[in-house]
Amino acid sequence: MSLEAFSDYLFLEKKYSKHTVLAYISDIEVFQDFLNENHSSETISKAGYSEIRQWIVELVNSGISNRTINRKVSSLNSYYKFLLKTQTIKVNPLKKHKALKVGKKVQLPFSEQELRTVLESAIEIVDFETSRNQLIIELFYATGIRRIELVNIKVSDIDFNNKQLKVLGKRNKERYIPLIESLLNSLNRYLEYRSKLPVIEDKDMLFLTQKGLKIYEKLVYRIINKYFSKASSKAKCSPHVLRHSFATHLLNQGADLNAVKELLGHTSLAATQVYTHNSIAELKKVYAKSHPRNLR
Repeated sequence: MSLEAFSDYLFLEKKYSKHTVLAYISDIEVFQDFLNENHSSETISKAGYSEIRQWIVELVNSGISNRTINRKVSSLNSYYKFLLKTQTIKVNPLKKHKALKVGKKVQLPFSEQELRTVLESAIEIVDFETSRNQLIIELFYATGIRRIELVNIKVSDIDFNNKQLKVLGKRNKERYIPLIESLLNSLNRYLEYRSKLPVIEDKDMLFLTQKGLKIYEKLVYRIINKYFSKASSKAKCSPHVLRHSFATHLLNQGADLNAVKELLGHTSLAATQVYTHNSIAELKKVYAKSHPRNLR
């Protein structure tokens, strides 16, 4: 069974994004390269766990992080499950494999002060581009959406009457996020500038380039990094940090964890709980300052 058939399965049946499918295929091809170099007559469908274990050891020795290795093995495991499904193999060699241990990765959010600095004083709105950039930052912080979700927003997804935004998340799952008044004002201002662009090729899409084309993920990253690298000392200034800031600041203010889960578009509560470490730290501060037994 070819990788092309597996790629079609992920894209058409599992509804994975093109980026995700390419990542899966790339990981599997790395294993095939290993087999070609070390077991020249071996194919992936015939490889056993001993060959896979040798590959994992080689990856560890090359200095690749356990988290990345686990991702590569997970991609390979998905391929073996597909081969089982199509009756190409009878046994999944990774059936009893245990993932390598990884340390918890804690992503520090931007502070509320850093957000205020960027939103209130870092951007002087004078034209289409500055209006768009300010809206992108405000939308990330006000909704917690993912970068790819922002890129794919259509003008028709904005419901000004009900003050909400329709977002198409992972696996084409729709969710609706409320829009605060200041964000609606920024949207209206941006749409006014947008309407004056000389040419608009991608009319349906909300965020465009100066040439009237749909905005792309790398540009969105550059916009966030441009403004926050000046206002923050953090090594990483990315759209995901803004998503993290959205969740953390809501939880710090007492928002319900399940409500934050729905806003973020998470399928499980466990995925949302990663953001609670900062809110717990905030609670500890409040507790230390407020509890009578600690004020003596």
